[in-house]
Amino acid sequence: MTHPRTTAQRAEKGLRSTLLGIVANLCMVAIKALAGYFGNSYALIADAIESASDVFTSFIVWVGLRAASKEPDQDHPYGHGKAEPLAAIMVALSLIGAAIFIAIQSVDHILTPHTSPAPFTLIILVIIILVKEGMYRYTNRVGSEIESAAVKADAWHHRSDAITSLTAAIGIAIALIGGPGYESADDWAALIASVIIVINAYRIFMPAFTEIMDAAPPSDFANEVRNIAATVPQVQGLDKCLVRKMGFEYFVDLHIIVDGNLSVREGHDIAHAVKAEVMRQKPSVYDVLIHVEPTYL
Repeated sequence: MTHPRTTAQRAEKGLRSTLLGIVANLCMVAIKALAGYFGNSYALIADAIESASDVFTSFIVWVGLRAASKEPDQDHPYGHGKAEPLAAIMVALSLIGAAIFIAIQSVDHILTPHTSPAPFTLIILVIIILVKEGMYRYTNRVGSEIESAAVKADAWHHRSDAITSLTAAIGIAIALIGGPGYESADDWAALIASVIIVINAYRIFMPAFTEIMDAAPPSDFANEVRNIAATVPQVQGLDKCLVRKMGFEYFVDLHIIVDGNLSVREGHDIAHAVKAEVMRQKPSVYDVLIHVEPTYL
């Protein structure tokens, strides 16, 4: 018993949010790059670079989600779920690369004398911050609903974009208010933004990495599985309950204790009843492997 429709529906939600993010980021790249170039603001150009990396990484997330939603086949009997956290890891690494590039360019601009940015760049940044924060909240909500590390990573890309835009806005405001001598304030803002991006990359990387390493999900999940299994008639107790996440789904290894005087068929039927009940109450569970332990009263 599996839940292909559940998987497909969750993947479809993630794909929609990712495509929306790609379209939004393409618009952001054009607006920021043009405003930064004509408004003489490297912080805004750095922001455009970060948005350009968002387009690339959102595409990676889209590909990862498509791959993760595929049904198991002969070569991948456990499905293609690992593609989803792999996509999240690639997003995190690309964020680090973008941060390094921005930091290098920021230092170069700090050391090179230049004029202050144009006032209109500040207005554009305020609008961008509001849009990107809205995109973060929407995408993060979808990622939480479908339990997708890749979609959550894509959401944090939007949040990091909002943060870089905020730091750029602060830097430009300081440069405009301070006047002569404060021309490099927005470059310092871009440098600070690169550090924030690296921190966000770490926050994306670690959950995806632990999933790749088959780390156990929060203990609440295993406890819920145990409680469900314990309600099945003739289950006298529970031993091991091991859970691992693969993409959108969970795989459970469960040891149940039954009366040792039962026949093999009766024990087999109880195991199937436990599996069916767990998968009924928790649709995100893709499969349950049951081991029957006998006890004698």
